[in-house]
Amino acid sequence: MITIPEVVEDIIRKSPFLEEALADGLINVSSLARKIRPEIADRLKKDVKEGAVIMAINRMAPSNYYKINLRIQNFMHSIGDVIVRSNLCDFTYHNSDTLYSATAEVLKHVSTQKEMFCTFSAGVYETTLITSEALRDFVDKAFGKEKQISFSQNLSSITIKLPKENTEISGVYYYILKRIAWEGINIGEVISTSNEFTIVVKDEDIDRTFSILMSLKKM
Repeated sequence: MITIPEVVEDIIRKSPFLEEALADGLINVSSLARKIRPEIADRLKKDVKEGAVIMAINRMAPSNYYKINLRIQNFMHSIGDVIVRSNLCDFTYHNSDTLYSATAEVLKHVSTQKEMFCTFSAGVYETTLITSEALRDFVDKAFGKEKQISFSQNLSSITIKLPKENTEISGVYYYILKRIAWEGINIGEVISTSNEFTIVVKDEDIDRTFSILMSLKKM
């Protein structure tokens, strides 16, 4: 039979922000117990005392949070250059039989324009291109026959050069995105390769995003 401690641990583990705040002593245990007690009672189909929930929270075994967090912090000290680009546009189109030809046309054009930024991500049903604002007219023409889903402008990107061992450390992307989420910054796109990680945000949020990433390097 499932127990109160098991339900408490399941609820807390499903909320990483909550788990971290609890581990750092930033959560009032009594308040948390009052909040989650109804859910626990519902799952156990019986009345649950607040004191039992508090006891279960206090007796929770330490998670991997501290070990993982320390490893990521050490890793962040070794990240490489942080590159900022501004004046970007985001185009998203429905996939079609002709879309890749249009994409190839854009990439061929960009190959002769070294200062231009261009990246594309092909999903199952749609493809997104993020380019410099100066390429907007060319993209509109090349994709003129494609069905556009969305378009955004006034965007900026930050690209982080990651050490090769980033693929061997769990939680790296979460650690970065968590800090940005805490600041209430909306991320428009995330682009990654093996050793590069790019975040696209609104122009108005680029300074704060840059400051957050630089602070992570110094922690």
